[in-house]
Amino acid sequence: MRSGQTIRVTARSLTARRVGENDPVNAYSDRITVDSRRMGGRPCIRHTRLTVAMVLEYLAAGRTHSELLADYPYLEAEDISAALEFAAARMSERELPASLSA
Repeated sequence: MRSGQTIRVTARSLTARRVGENDPVNAYSDRITVDSRRMGGRPCIRHTRLTVAMVLEYLAAGRTHSELLADYPYLEAEDISAALEFAAARMSERELPASLSA
């Protein structure tokens, strides 16, 4: 991958299990993007400067979906769902130490 190249985060890059195209975990794959030139490479909503973390922080602070949609006219209800699904998938990830056998 070249520096500055945009990548799309997909369910396969986040989970070890194979999922079908209609699996709900794929719902965020077209809505969450990562670009090293935008917001420090943080996951964002559809190439905007609104990060997944910002959406989660607003919701955690008690903002409603309706308030977020009113404050960010380009945001769609599906974007909020995708941010939540993306965060849930990231929290389910585990890193296991690799062992080299001779």
